[in-house]
Amino acid sequence: MPLSKPTTAPSDFDFIIGEWQVRHRRLNSRMTGCNDWTEFLGTSCTRKILGGFGNVEDNVLHLPDGEVKAAAFRSFDETSQKWAIWWLDGRAPHNLDVPVVGSFSGPVGTFFANDSLDGKPITVRFIWQTNQGNNPIWEQAFSADGCKSWETNWVMEFVRQ
Repeated sequence: MPLSKPTTAPSDFDFIIGEWQVRHRRLNSRMTGCNDWTEFLGTSCTRKILGGFGNVEDNVLHLPDGEVKAAAFRSFDETSQKWAIWWLDGRAPHNLDVPVVGSFSGPVGTFFANDSLDGKPITVRFIWQTNQGNNPIWEQAFSADGCKSWETNWVMEFVRQ
């Protein structure tokens, strides 16, 4: 692989670097018509890696039935100008989720992946709202109809510690 000229690292995710308390709101059942949500707290700590072309987010989720550790890994591709985001759940430590890929337009980042849920194909969407001066918001939604409709199933609000 040839060496590339040094470039400036992207600043898209600079807003999330540091330590946070996280307010989670998660749909109890996905893609079943469920309207019941569970709310719980957590913590998150994000730091840059790869010379600023990536970051790692270490999470602790205080679910009603116990604590769960998880991590998000993000990396930026200079050629495509897109980010990829992977999720690793500590309860399944050898299984990285399919990465969502996308970019920011102003203060909103939108990322997509083709995946499956219970053996059926879905599209996954992450939306990051940087909310400069306020609390960043992350949202996950699934679509089973080719992105015509979306079911939001998880929302996280980040509050600076």
